[in-house]
Amino acid sequence: MKTIHLLRVDGDAETFAPLVRAAAELGLRVGWLELTEPEAPPSLARAAEAGVLRAVAAGSRRTVAVKDRRGPTVLVDLLREHFGGCRAVLVRGEIEAPRVDASQVEGPGEGWRVSAGAVTLDLSTEQLAARLRCPRPWSDPEP
Repeated sequence: MKTIHLLRVDGDAETFAPLVRAAAELGLRVGWLELTEPEAPPSLARAAEAGVLRAVAAGSRRTVAVKDRRGPTVLVDLLREHFGGCRAVLVRGEIEAPRVDASQVEGPGEGWRVSAGAVTLDLSTEQLAARLRCPRPWSDPEP
């Protein structure tokens, strides 16, 4: 499994749509993870509480799966189970990962500030998407 880059974000998914589109143009998949206690559709929640392994509703536009868990979230298990094939996962919630914010210098969706430890980079959407191809996108020279 290739490295999945985790990027901590605030805000909603629409803010990051330009980045997701730019990554897709490079053949990269991006996932979205919210570290929160989700509300499940009542019928699926009841099925999960009844002890089924997984309760799933599937239609022509989306699939929703509910799985009861015990204990704290194990990030590596979540990545393996839900984000195979993704090159990056945008995570909304508290996580130890580089942070990406919409840049105030550019217009909406045109620029990004990545803060990864002591490194801060101001990148265009295309530059950020291209860096996601690298195994160490914040320490490698510009791709």
